[in-house]
Amino acid sequence: MLKNISRFFVVITLLWSSMCSICLGVFPQELSGQVRELIRNRIEYSGIPFKIIIGKEVIYSTTLLPVFYEKRGYDPAWGGNYGPFSFVDSLLAEIKEANLEGLSAVDYHLDEIQSTLRKIRRTQQKQHRLNPYILVDLDLLLTDAFLIYASHLLAGKVNPEIIDAEWIAYRREADLAQLLESAVETGQIEKALKSLLPPQPGYKRLRDALARYRWIVSKGGWKPIPEGPPMKSGDQGTRVVLLCERLLATDDLTSMKTDIPDLYSNEVERAVRRFQERHGLEITGVVDSVTLAELNVPADERIRQIELNMERWRWLPQHLGQRHILINIANFKLDVVENEQVILTMLAVVGNQFRRTPVFSDMLTYLVFNPYWNITPNMAIQDILPQVLKDPTYLENQRIKVLQGWGADASEVDPNSIDWAIVDRNNFPYRFRQEPGPLNALGRIKFMFPNKFNVYLHDTPSRGFFLKSRRDFSSGCIRIERPVELAEYLLREDPKWTKKEILATIESSKETTVKLPLAIPIHLLYWTAWADDYGMIHFRNDIYGRDKLVYEALLKKYTNSVDVVREK
Repeated sequence: MLKNISRFFVVITLLWSSMCSICLGVFPQELSGQVRELIRNRIEYSGIPFKIIIGKEVIYSTTLLPVFYEKRGYDPAWGGNYGPFSFVDSLLAEIKEANLEGLSAVDYHLDEIQSTLRKIRRTQQKQHRLNPYILVDLDLLLTDAFLIYASHLLAGKVNPEIIDAEWIAYRREADLAQLLESAVETGQIEKALKSLLPPQPGYKRLRDALARYRWIVSKGGWKPIPEGPPMKSGDQGTRVVLLCERLLATDDLTSMKTDIPDLYSNEVERAVRRFQERHGLEITGVVDSVTLAELNVPADERIRQIELNMERWRWLPQHLGQRHILINIANFKLDVVENEQVILTMLAVVGNQFRRTPVFSDMLTYLVFNPYWNITPNMAIQDILPQVLKDPTYLENQRIKVLQGWGADASEVDPNSIDWAIVDRNNFPYRFRQEPGPLNALGRIKFMFPNKFNVYLHDTPSRGFFLKSRRDFSSGCIRIERPVELAEYLLREDPKWTKKEILATIESSKETTVKLPLAIPIHLLYWTAWADDYGMIHFRNDIYGRDKLVYEALLKKYTNSVDVVREK
């Protein structure tokens, strides 16, 4: 009887010992197995919708994190029987440098990870038993941090299409779960994350600019220059000294590092011109009120501008094309790029405040010489009809036909037979079409890349707009300064289309559609900060108020979890 009682107590003692080993990790060789089962339970009992909270941190990769662990049989990724692996510190180092990419380390569980890791390492130093529950917390936090940060590097933190209906993003995709699996297998965490950065040189140049402006802020930024009369060559005084200090801070003025004089010299004037060029201002060498306002924008604000434009780089495709057309709406300019070099550039006129030019990428596939202008119903009612009411000869003078119907069999209507006074938005059965010729609003050539916005490039008879520094005057489409040169470039693979033939076709006044020998990618972008090939940093005004939307979205910790992390 006593023997049976003794055996009973032995069994109870063994069971209790086993339970303690599960809870406290008595046997190091069993620790990974305990953590594996706890991870499985944590994920399987996370609920619908998926929800895991560790400390004050929410696990946001609700799709990829379960997939990642399921594929590896729920084995911990960041530690083994003796605690965390060394490459945990590699991930921490990358997260701490998220600010270099214009992102925030606090978005990636940094504080909670460091706190949890300190607990584990204190336990290790004391040679105490590791708690598997804490190891599970650490593993899930690290996996989520990697997946979220990787997603932000790959495709941006913000989905622009959610905050702006006029923006279509073509963000890059990758199998982030597989990337993480390879990274933990090889320990190459840094290499895996760096591989997700935008590959274009423009992103790296802007990244370098961010570091430069942060250094400026660390040195105190720059002092504002008081308002006053315009400053010009020959002026003297305290305001000129402040101007020189301001220009020195951003390397527009490269001499006078010490003993700054109070004279507005020729060298200062050249520096002002350089500043005006970088900010898209009229280049006069005189500090007027407009230039002064740009000079007085604080360095902190310029940093924000750089950061949100780095985010815009992350919304672009992996490759823009070996040759492509790039239009920066905020800069009012078109560039043709081959092998990262601009080979043709021209001024552009973009949409006004009420008909803003959208942002998207497409393929330019054909052009039209001597196009008809089929005026949209909205423009017909809002723009043309008021002119007709003022001047009954307006349609005739502008060579605009009135048609009834949109098909090929649409009939022409005599405008004098219509009582325009009773025509309005609710009673407008007509279509306006402007004939080809020198008065045509599309000019003599239009360049087509069919899209849902019905936006394209075209010539214009209103050449005076190109003389202005700010050129947002169109109805959404983009007017370009040198259409014949662009046509010549696009048709260069077809020997028939010499410049002489192009000009002869234009002179014929006959509408002629020509398919391009090679379609070319075209990117309508909106950059208010960028760095050129020489590292010169350029800023532009946020003409459409789009910067504010991006900045406010970046301040939020996350968008929804589906958007944060996507599976390819």
